[in-house]
Amino acid sequence: MIEVWPGARRFEGGAEGVATLHAFSFGGHYDPGNVGFGLLSACNEEALDVGAGFAEHPHRDTEIVTWVLDGELEHRDAEGNSALLGAGGLQVLSAAGGVRHSERNAGPGPLRFLQMWLHPDAYGGTPRYTALPAPLPPGPGLRVLATGAEPAAPATAAPGGAPAPLRQRAATLHGARPDTASDTALPDAPYLYVHLARGALTLVEGTRTAALGAGDAARVTDARGVRARTEGPAEYLVWEMHARPSYG
Repeated sequence: MIEVWPGARRFEGGAEGVATLHAFSFGGHYDPGNVGFGLLSACNEEALDVGAGFAEHPHRDTEIVTWVLDGELEHRDAEGNSALLGAGGLQVLSAAGGVRHSERNAGPGPLRFLQMWLHPDAYGGTPRYTALPAPLPPGPGLRVLATGAEPAAPATAAPGGAPAPLRQRAATLHGARPDTASDTALPDAPYLYVHLARGALTLVEGTRTAALGAGDAARVTDARGVRARTEGPAEYLVWEMHARPSYG
């Protein structure tokens, strides 16, 4: 089953210099029918003015995955990690037993990024940070950007090194940046979450089709033989998830 969630349906939030679009219940926005999908508990699109950001704040027991769409994102955390990521950069912060971090727009122009929160498969432990400056060049097919599966599939691993590690064995994040018309097979999984950042995309499952525009997302349950088709350049992320959260 493919269910399209238009980008315009997202809840608008934010603060001074920050505009946020929430795909799920988040903070002061509560929708009991939309608290997550599969292992995802948040998918926020953030737009930050020059110099704006989020002051140091705590997290725990969450995998925080950030994909930079435009501009330059500066990350700093209490573990001593710091990074400056441009468009196309990926970072994964495993909050584990507790971490404090800050994020801000350190570039000369607007910053836009997608931040996704994932339930870990174990709680506690030591925080971990991974940054990949440019893991997804334009081209055909999917690439693995982050995964908790062991071992990561070397044939599809992001160039320039291994995918970023996740503390969730049942989840893998794929990315695609086709630069021309494409027809790509998506993984079979109980839960697929597809977010289209740029371009236009059509999902095909048997005789059913679903069209997505930039900012739209699709939630696919019991995915079998789903294909992603584009007519030109596009950029999209695909979460492949084989479980729901466990709190035991």
